[in-house]
Formats: sequence, structure tokens, C-alpha cells
Amino acid sequence: MKMKTFGWLAAVAAVAQSPLALAQAPAPTIKSNLTDGYALGAGDVIEVTVLGRDEYKPRVQVQVDGTVQLPYIGNVNAENKTVLALREEIRERLKAGGYYANPAVNVMIVNYASRYIVVLGEVGTPGIVPIDRAYHVSEILARVGGTRPTGSDVLTLTRKSGETLSLSVSEVATGEGDKDPLVVAGDKLYVATAKTFYIYGQVGAPGTYPVDREMNLRKALARSGGLTKLGSENRVKIIRKGQEMKGLDLNAPVQDGDVVVVGEKLF
Repeated sequence: MKMKTFGWLAAVAAVAQSPLALAQAPAPTIKSNLTDGYALGAGDVIEVTVLGRDEYKPRVQVQVDGTVQLPYIGNVNAENKTVLALREEIRERLKAGGYYANPAVNVMIVNYASRYIVVLGEVGTPGIVPIDRAYHVSEILARVGGTRPTGSDVLTLTRKSGETLSLSVSEVATGEGDKDPLVVAGDKLYVATAKTFYIYGQVGAPGTYPVDREMNLRKALARSGGLTKLGSENRVKIIRKGQEMKGLDLNAPVQDGDVVVVGEKLF
């Protein structure tokens, strides 16, 4: 979004003297259809424009009392209003005051500061997601483009209260009960980079694979295409942090960074 300035020095002064200073951080990139139901609150920054009227471009912050100060019409209550409702009120007041005959007013949210969820980590578009109500985790993930191929199956939900929940991305996708909980304003979601292991030797598809929950050697072999005709279950070993792990069976756990080596049968 392009940064614009007030058209009047008086309006600038009025905002500059207000208890809340305008946010200086760049606005997050969010699709407009996500903001239609967003209810404005204290700290949010909006920009008001009138089509074809370059002199009317105030950028103001919603104050602690829920109002914004606009040129010509003064204080306007913005608390708990959507941009659509506020746009209509501003239009009517500009028209009633005789400032414009039939103004086409647009209200754009420049900075979200009151009702949003933060989504970080290995997702399509990490950042701030404005919300107008409670949403399921799966719905928020859909808004940010889902998880990346490099993302872990483990998703961490941190509540505004500080409570932390560990969820499975694959289970969240089913949308069943506690596996896909509701999130509200102030909550945070984080998808870490997937833990991986490397497997080579006598397997169908050597390569790097994610360490899923309860990953063991048996699952690692299955994930990599199984044993070749020359491969032997008795010659599978793990190299962990440069050290060979001995005395392992196929139920031995596989950890992040492990190298699994599958040897040939002894004839």
C-alpha cells in the first residue's frame, strides 16, 4: 500500500497531538476481502479518500475512545464498525455538510492493531490475519496459503493467555473436534521447519524425508520405498551426530539429522 499524507496541516497537527501516535511500521499485505467484516478498534490506522478529490486523503488512527478526527466533519465514531459501515457514515456526513454533492468514499485499513492473529513459520504467507470472529485453525491456515513443503507436521498454538497447545497439521486438516480448535484475537500460530533425516543405500528411493511423529527405522524404510532385492533389515544402521548407533532394531526411533544407512545382504 502506498504511503500518503494528510492534505491539511491542521489535520496533521490534530492527530500528532492525540494520545495515540500513528503507527510507523509498514502495513501488512492482506487481501481486502478479509477486512470486510473486521471491526475497527483503538490503534487501527485507516485512510479515507474521496474519488476524484485529491485534497481529501486523511490518514488517522482510531483513538482510545473509539473515534477518528476527520477534516470538515470532525469526530467520527469508528469503534466496532466495519470499513463498509464507516465509509457510509463518512459519505453521509460529507454530503449533509455540503462539502461534496455525492462523494464516492473509500476507507482502507492501513495498520491492524486491535483484532488479529499472528501466523508465522513455514506457511504460504506468514504475517497478520485480521479477524472479525473466532475461526478454526484450519480456516486460518487456509487464509495464509497452507503450510509449505518444508513445514513440520507440528503446529504450535499460543493463546493470548500464554497457554500453549501442540497440534498436528494433518489432524487439523480433518476438522474434527479438539484437533481443530478455535482461535481468537491475540492468539499466535507457528509452523516450524520440518525435522528431517537422510537415508541411502539399498532402498527404493534414497533421499531426505521429514521426521514424523513416532518415526522409527521401520517407518523410515517404508517412507523411502522399502528395501531393494539386495537390502537387508539386519544391516540397517543410524549415524547420529557423527557417531554410529549400535544394537538397534527396526523399532529404534529416528531423530532430526540422523543418517540411515542400509547395507547389502551377506551371501
